[in-house]
Order: sequence, then C-alpha cells, then structure tokens
Amino acid sequence: MNKNIQKTNAPKIKSCYLCVNGLKDVDYKDGQILRKFLSSYLKILPKKRTGACAKHQRKIATAIKRARIMAVLPFVNR
Repeated sequence: MNKNIQKTNAPKIKSCYLCVNGLKDVDYKDGQILRKFLSSYLKILPKKRTGACAKHQRKIATAIKRARIMAVLPFVNR
C-alpha cells in the first residue's frame, strides 16, 4: 500500500449559470432557463445543487413562482 496517495472528496465548485452568461435579471417569461432550476418533480432546486449565487437564487425562486402563477410553468408534474 502506498501511503502517499491522498484521497480528496472535495466537491466541485459550481459556478453560477447567470453570472457566467452575463444575465442581469431572470425573466419569468423565459421558461427554458427556469426549467434548469427545477427538479423532475418541478420543485425549485437548492443553490447547493444548481450552483447559483445567493443573489441569483433568490431571483430564480421569485421568477419561478411568478411563472407558475402566470401559467408559464406548471405547479405539479403529471
């Protein structure tokens, strides 16, 4: 056994999708982008899973909620 080998279980640092692509605001009418932040059960994914920064995660959540009310996104999966 070689004791010099170190195992690192450090998670990959994800970068914010909106910061990387230079998007300032999240539009509730853009369902394609918002679907990236939803699970298969159409729940809003946490920022730990999506890699979004705190500022954009709040904007994403608000935009998804508005899109659901305006019938751009469904509330439940059938």
